[in-house]
Amino acid sequence: MFALVEDGNITQMPKGNKGITLNGNQYPASIYTLWTEAERNAIGIYTVEIDNTNKKDEEWYINTNITYAFGSGKVTGTYGTATAKKIDDTLWTEDDKTDGKIREGEDVGDVAVRGLKYIKKQMLDNQCAGLLAPSDWMVVKATETGGTMDSGWKTWRASVRTKCNSMQTQIDNASDVDALAALFTYTTTDGVTSRPLGEFPVKA
Repeated sequence: MFALVEDGNITQMPKGNKGITLNGNQYPASIYTLWTEAERNAIGIYTVEIDNTNKKDEEWYINTNITYAFGSGKVTGTYGTATAKKIDDTLWTEDDKTDGKIREGEDVGDVAVRGLKYIKKQMLDNQCAGLLAPSDWMVVKATETGGTMDSGWKTWRASVRTKCNSMQTQIDNASDVDALAALFTYTTTDGVTSRPLGEFPVKA
């Protein structure tokens, strides 16, 4: 990414894939690839340096747009302070009703926007269901025929549900977005990769 600086101000953001006319002179697109940084700077074109200090994981935060500035002989693009996504559901309020924002069929106190806790718990529910689905037929058969299900499978299915409930409890107990994100962060200790939230049990 490049920026054109004129009289100390950024006036254009050339794409770098086509030529540019400056002060009556036509420059080819090759200046962005073949010229040195110093040669481009001499005609007012600078490579933009992005500062990611304030940028956060978009799964958990909403980042600002990048602000570009020229100073100390270079152009820098910086992010502002990121906003944490809400971990709890946002409910419709009386003000929303007054402003006519509430969706048809809903009312004050209903869920307007799902929070991250709900989304992550739904994800776990889907994973649990996906693990159990291949053996659901065993449950159906035992129920319909009055037979018994293999004890090993029965124990494993119960352990999957127990683990899912445990994971969801950890999610409910997360105090803020960083605590919630930490549950899904993998770490490696002594060659073993794991996460605080844990994993579903594997059928032996």
